[in-house]
Amino acid sequence: QLVESGGGSVQAGESLRLTCVASRFPVTNYCMAWFRQAPGKEREGVARVESIGSPTYADSVKGRFSIAKDNAQNTLYLQMDRLKPEDTATYYCAADRFYCGFLPLNYNTWGRGTQVTVSS
Repeated sequence: QLVESGGGSVQAGESLRLTCVASRFPVTNYCMAWFRQAPGKEREGVARVESIGSPTYADSVKGRFSIAKDNAQNTLYLQMDRLKPEDTATYYCAADRFYCGFLPLNYNTWGRGTQVTVSS
């Protein structure tokens, strides 16, 4: 129901845009979020956007990442600028009808992830 794409290998300072295409439900009515998980670390919230309201970002990505929903395309995006090596992780898209926070266990729909690797 959620399919991510857009990951890749880049140099520090470069940009990537991740895409998450949703099917079988309208993103407009859901909280949509991006999480990431690096090897040996817990999954952490990166950015989220409610059905109504402003986006919320993790402190580590504020000013560099931007989340956006395209309701017409039923798609979620994550624009990542000025990437750092510490941004290296598998990035996941998540959705939930009722919960909108950064606790991954509370999301009931997940994509399979897309790998982002940033080298120095």
